[in-house]
Amino acid sequence: MALASLLILLTAAGYALLCAVKPFAPCRKCSGIGVRTRRHTVTLCRRCHGHRARLRIGRRLLNNSRSIHAAGTRPHATDRKATPWQ
Repeated sequence: MALASLLILLTAAGYALLCAVKPFAPCRKCSGIGVRTRRHTVTLCRRCHGHRARLRIGRRLLNNSRSIHAAGTRPHATDRKATPWQ
């Protein structure tokens, strides 16, 4: 049981490190080419919009959690109380 938990923890840590070092992965839909061929037409990939790479799911979760934390903990410029000397 401890070995399985350690393996899961190491896998999650490895994926988190991968997301930090290399946040973009090749698009799976177009295989990183950026275009798709349908019958006789060539169109941009709908998933990556022709950029050939997509943000990894783990990196998207990290960015989302950072923005939620920043929105909840940092005071905004409009939230400050006005002091008489300003």
